[in-house]
Amino acid sequence: MNLRAYLRRIGITGPLRADARTLKRLQRQHLFTVPFENLSIHMGEPISLELAALHDKIVRRRRGGFCYELNGLFAELLRRLGYRVTLLSAGVARDAGGFGPEYDHLLLLVELDRRWLVDVGFGENFKSPLDLDAVGAQVQGSKAYRVLRRNGFHVIQERTGAGRWKDSYRFTLVPRELADFAGMCRYHQTSPDSHFTGNRVCSLAKPLGRKTLSGMKLIETGSNGARRVRAVIDDAEYRQFLREQFGVRLPKGSVLSHANL
Repeated sequence: MNLRAYLRRIGITGPLRADARTLKRLQRQHLFTVPFENLSIHMGEPISLELAALHDKIVRRRRGGFCYELNGLFAELLRRLGYRVTLLSAGVARDAGGFGPEYDHLLLLVELDRRWLVDVGFGENFKSPLDLDAVGAQVQGSKAYRVLRRNGFHVIQERTGAGRWKDSYRFTLVPRELADFAGMCRYHQTSPDSHFTGNRVCSLAKPLGRKTLSGMKLIETGSNGARRVRAVIDDAEYRQFLREQFGVRLPKGSVLSHANL
């Protein structure tokens, strides 16, 4: 890993201390500069969880990725900076109820004076680390989150605009290795039942909202939840938005699948 290059990639300069304040800064900057995207799946580009391949894709080629890639590489960055990091497996909440299987999602536990949950790979999610042991709501701007215990799991919930609490994902504190996620990584690249194969997405957090290319739509979401949607005319405009809005340049000659768009 080229540590300086990675820090430049996320807009961080100067000396850093391995403390909670720096951790919050690192997570926020990562979310604002490295998009959550699944474009490799729709270009037929195999996703490798080898750290050298992740560094090449995210740092050198200035791409994004999904949870296994983004949190996998971010964990290594944090370790190089002196943090104690544990990879955790989570099951993502399903719209119909219940949760996905183990290794459905990868998140990080960082232990300092307190235990912090860190996640730069879940799309729209908490922008600053969550205190695992805090009781009650943890407010972040117009959003609020909490961590509950339920049936032997920790469950992260987000408060909706209607004031209800909605499950995001559940996890245990069993330590995992990046290689443990290889099977589910392959599943999400290949299975027609995976939501990643069913739709192209590229999404980037903003200080007060989010911008997302979902299928052939550009969606801008404000801090109050208001959405502005613009249809993308064709593949050329789609690639233009990728470059101008997300800093993503796809290889010349690459072909994007239009399945389900």
